[in-house]
Amino acid sequence: MDKNLQSESQNTEQKIIEAAEEEFLLKGFDGARTTSIAAKAGVTHAMFHYYFRTKEKIFEKIISQKLELLTGLIMDSISMENLSLEEKLNRIIGSHIDFVSENPQLPGFLVREIFNNPERFEILKTRFQSFAPLLIQNLQKDLDKGYEEGKYKKTDARMLLIDIISLNIFPYMAASLINAILSGYMNDKEKFKELRKKENFETIMRKIKV
Repeated sequence: MDKNLQSESQNTEQKIIEAAEEEFLLKGFDGARTTSIAAKAGVTHAMFHYYFRTKEKIFEKIISQKLELLTGLIMDSISMENLSLEEKLNRIIGSHIDFVSENPQLPGFLVREIFNNPERFEILKTRFQSFAPLLIQNLQKDLDKGYEEGKYKKTDARMLLIDIISLNIFPYMAASLINAILSGYMNDKEKFKELRKKENFETIMRKIKV
């Protein structure tokens, strides 16, 4: 394919993906319409089907892209042998909060979709099963080493990951409530994000340090 045509094709595909993401997050999977996605992307309905055929296909594409980005960020941090566990955790927490901050509606959307349509959980499960065991294994190795050296408490890596995910995600899932109660505390997104990174890292270190 000619390079210009290939570039144009990739741009069109990305426009459709971005429009579909907006439609899914706004209306949920069942409420999203391929005609609306095509209109938002500025393409014909036939063009949408040329690229993705079905709503299920583009949903899988979007979820796969998001999870591939997230898992890459996390695995890059945990696999760095030259970093201490504290440095790895700081990077993991920071990268995860950056991701959630840029995709604040995604966690709530995924939770709703899993509860409403359990069969779609398979998409998430397959992606997480491709990296979660290695992440837990590497994290547990560092935790056990620190425990043997008297630096850390005996800690289950799985529980630690649950703690990190909960601390990072909850404020963004409850942003409207938090802003209402705390007078717009999260309105300055960059400031809140950096404060949250610091707070969550310190919270996790208090949990594991002797």
